[in-house]
Amino acid sequence: MNKHRRDDVTTRQDETRPVIILVEPQLGENIGTAARAMANFGLRDLRLVTPRDGWPNEKAVAAASRADHVIAATRVYDDLASAVADLNFVYATTARDRDLTKPVAGPVEAAAHMRGLEAGGGRVGILFGRERWGLNNDEISLADEILTLPVDPEFASLNIAQAVLVIAYEWRKAGFAEADGGVPFRAPERAPPATKDELVGFFEHLEGALDAAGFLRPVEKRPAMVRNLRAIFQKASLNAQEVRTLRGVVAGLERRHERPRDAKGNKPATAARSSSEDGGDGHD
Repeated sequence: MNKHRRDDVTTRQDETRPVIILVEPQLGENIGTAARAMANFGLRDLRLVTPRDGWPNEKAVAAASRADHVIAATRVYDDLASAVADLNFVYATTARDRDLTKPVAGPVEAAAHMRGLEAGGGRVGILFGRERWGLNNDEISLADEILTLPVDPEFASLNIAQAVLVIAYEWRKAGFAEADGGVPFRAPERAPPATKDELVGFFEHLEGALDAAGFLRPVEKRPAMVRNLRAIFQKASLNAQEVRTLRGVVAGLERRHERPRDAKGNKPATAARSSSEDGGDGHD
């Protein structure tokens, strides 16, 4: 029996997203953190089968950390068969070989399959068992496939919320176009690379300053040293602004002799001219 109906209006997209079903969860905190994991990756339909401490649960609300839309829409069922009755395909999560003749899928494979079913209008449910011992064989028998995670067999037990998070993440990632890579934002595009003329001007400026400082010695090694220096800066794919900034740095170093000295003949670091006076503004 469905004891709690949702009053909110869901979109068609909401109606095809995977359903998370917790079978006899014991702790409200685990329900709340599972709801939070769902919200992180866009899942909204949480169903509970006879939660031990009843529903609603204040501890679940507190642990959900503002995933209120998931908590408010949670539905409670008296038995698992009722909870999965409207679904087209069901996965049962387990970390152990149950000696059942059912296909077994990993999270990446299962996520791709879920997306395919969604595209055809199908609805998928994912079963998670009790905190202490998971799902029993009768419950797993209601599923179409077993979904297992590639955990270390020496430490295979996962918290419910952790398991929900991994599977929800894989489902979310599977929905991104390959070109997007599953990344919600990227760094802004850089300015176009500097022209070869700008680069050569910088190289010649730098090399002239290094000649004056006595760095490019002995003479017979100068060509190789210059090639190595140019190769380093070529790898950086500098843009025009970066070239101007570097030329400002070189110009500042060239003018060290113009800096005032203190009573002991030392040049205070704070007396250096700003790079903006030397041909660059010092920042992007």
